[in-house]
Amino acid sequence: MSSADFERNRDNFCYRHPDRQSFVLCQRCLRTICPECQTQAPVGVICPECLRDQQKAASPAQRKAERRWGSRPTAVAAPSDRRPLATFWIVGITVVAYLTQLIPGSPVQQWFALNSAFLVPQFGSFEPWRLLTVLLVHSSVLHVGLNMLALWMIGRVLEPLVGHVRFTVMYLISGIGGSVAVALLAPGTWVVGASGAIFGLFGALLIIGRHIGANVTSIAIIIAINFAFPFVIGLLSGSMAANQISWQAHLGGLIAGAAIGFIYARTRAVRQRRVQIGLLVGLTVVLLALLVIPAVFYV
Repeated sequence: MSSADFERNRDNFCYRHPDRQSFVLCQRCLRTICPECQTQAPVGVICPECLRDQQKAASPAQRKAERRWGSRPTAVAAPSDRRPLATFWIVGITVVAYLTQLIPGSPVQQWFALNSAFLVPQFGSFEPWRLLTVLLVHSSVLHVGLNMLALWMIGRVLEPLVGHVRFTVMYLISGIGGSVAVALLAPGTWVVGASGAIFGLFGALLIIGRHIGANVTSIAIIIAINFAFPFVIGLLSGSMAANQISWQAHLGGLIAGAAIGFIYARTRAVRQRRVQIGLLVGLTVVLLALLVIPAVFYV
């Protein structure tokens, strides 16, 4: 039985229902609330008044995300390990591949670099793996350093959201998207670098962030600056060919990555896993099918 002192202490009872004993506090105002007045928050629970204040202060994107996802109780495929292990592996493999380029007489760049001529069987040398191996070779220490720095920065944020396997798939398909864009928009051009895949990660982060209600303005600004950079350099130098930056790979990777981000955002439930895999396979098939276009022009 409760003591008289206990009963006189109103902190032991719900502030909205004084007859209901409770020992749970609102995480925002620290008032006692009973189970009926509790709303689950990212950490702990909040009371109805704090919930209303939080909803009023929410941005339009957050309110839209709440309407879209908050009212659908469903099992979400969340990664169990949130360490960016795939990011570290990709960075490590890419750096090792670049170091092999520094060996005198190394044929690595010659074997791995992308030229759309190797994607057309009619030219006699059909090497489709270059769509992906181009991500491993770079033109200089500065080139590989900046790309891996960007990959490390994005990967630490994006990989914990989607998981190791989905992140790796996103990186590879975005790389294919960048290579396909180079084949379509700059046929016969030699290209090296992982920029297409990295722009794909930017695009995916933009779309996923928008869907979960995050403020993506800074991401959009970074994408715009990086995409405009080669055009500014070309304008200052008087020639787009002089800047040595493949904006085509950036564009293709960005579009592919945004498409993957949209797929991930709309198929988050465990029950939608097969749909997600099917859409990713379909996107890859469409990208590869686009390679028929330059082949037609060559022939």
